Amino acid sequence: MTYSALSTYADVTDGLVVLVLLCEFAMLRAPLLRSQVRLYAFESLLVSVLAAYVATVKHIDALYVLALLSLLLKVILVPWLISRLLRDANANLAGSSVVGVASSILIAVVVAAFGFFVVGSLKISSRALPTSALGVAVAVILVAFVLIVLRTDVVSQAIGFFSLENGVSIASLVVAFGLPLVVEVAFLFDLLVAVVVFGVIMRVHHLRNDTLSTTDLDRLRG
Repeated sequence: MTYSALSTYADVTDGLVVLVLLCEFAMLRAPLLRSQVRLYAFESLLVSVLAAYVATVKHIDALYVLALLSLLLKVILVPWLISRLLRDANANLAGSSVVGVASSILIAVVVAAFGFFVVGSLKISSRALPTSALGVAVAVILVAFVLIVLRTDVVSQAIGFFSLENGVSIASLVVAFGLPLVVEVAFLFDLLVAVVVFGVIMRVHHLRNDTLSTTDLDRLRG
């Protein structure tokens, strides 16, 4: 592969992972639950495109299967299931956050920067993606944790957990893209199990409390 081709490949992959991170920040700002679901679907689509692009350039056929399964599960099935739960619950507005939107974004920026520069200092190299992609992947994971911690509704927390898996998927492309396909597919089915569990939690919580907010559950602590 020529230097020009390597440069183009790095630019495309870096652009895709940065877009994934921006989707994560957008989830923190999204006022509507349905907006968060759409952002998650778009973020997952970017991860699927990234896997397919790496498969094309690096000639790794197994990643085509992974990209297709990711497309079907994370771009189509998971958003459809969550949207159906929201429709059944007749809920649209997201629950309130522990802090304001500006403060949430500031916290996320600090956490993302910390993760990016710490991982960058480790000098981890990869044959599949530029080293910077691992730092961005860790930043995505940390921002997903911020979403889980600061949001006070069960849907946003579920979306945060699911998007955390997107960060893990990108990280795996950097450090372990040669994993056997059966191992990579197992991660996706773990996500499917998590979707079912969260779906049951959402439905039961709404039926018992007539709300998707977790504020009442916080009062049970201690």
